[in-house]
Amino acid sequence: MPHLWPSLSLDDWQDTCTTLHLWTQIVGKIRLVQTPWMNHSWHVPLYLTARGLTTGTIPHDDQIFQIDCDFFDHQLRIVTSAGQERSVALQPRTVADFYQAVMTALVELGVAVRIHTTPNEIPDAIPFEQDDIHGAYDAEAAQRFWRVLLQSDRVFHEFRSHFCGKVSPVHFFWGSFDLAVTRFSGRSAPPHPGGVPNLPDDVAQEAYCQEVSSAGFWPGTGLGYPAFYSYAYPVPEGFKDATVQPEAAFFHEGLGEFVLPYEAVREADDPDQALLGFLHSTYEAAAELAGWDVAGLKQTWFK
Repeated sequence: MPHLWPSLSLDDWQDTCTTLHLWTQIVGKIRLVQTPWMNHSWHVPLYLTARGLTTGTIPHDDQIFQIDCDFFDHQLRIVTSAGQERSVALQPRTVADFYQAVMTALVELGVAVRIHTTPNEIPDAIPFEQDDIHGAYDAEAAQRFWRVLLQSDRVFHEFRSHFCGKVSPVHFFWGSFDLAVTRFSGRSAPPHPGGVPNLPDDVAQEAYCQEVSSAGFWPGTGLGYPAFYSYAYPVPEGFKDATVQPEAAFFHEGLGEFVLPYEAVREADDPDQALLGFLHSTYEAAAELAGWDVAGLKQTWFK
């Protein structure tokens, strides 16, 4: 199914990846400042749509607005419950220019907001309004990335449905620029050490205040290639030595988590089953080694 799981070499779109990451942070921060806090920062991510990414509905006084990234028309669309709309072109333009265009559009729509303009989870971050460095945008590459997210989102939802405990939505975190889904044991966890670049420690500590097994997909910045990942917090003894599927999956010592290169999924005879094997086997390793109620948390009512 090459048309469903397209090639995605990080080297081919690294500059666009960096720019798009920063653009999504601007959009995500708008949702962040306007939305009531939810546990584990579930009020801040973006979500997949049939054309791109969306914030979903965002409150503003007694009105609602929404921001959508369209990777067919390559437009950022802002719509309001008053029936108004503004668009910002997704095209080669600096982060500073994009930021100004988005903020101007919000003012014109009567939903002006103020955000903290330093990017999160990025070392040596440049405030959006000052970033005249990053401005690449390859429309075809951006759409390929979205197509990978779309297929991953579909399989993650299948995986999510097998669990009847507390489980996150399948959502796209713009801080770390990854699609993720997280299962919870229902038990508290030791305080997270924090230390994430440009992210308050208390945000990280609240995010990991409960025991989790988390999996996701990210384009591979810092790794060198796109990959699926799976980790546990806290890490149970013996986790790194667990046997997981498929054969291409391995424990990455530097990251402290299991990694499955995207290319191994794309080239598999059945990409869905290869990815589901990774998700299920890494979760089972984490949950069993940590003593979760594996049987009690398994969804058995509907199959």
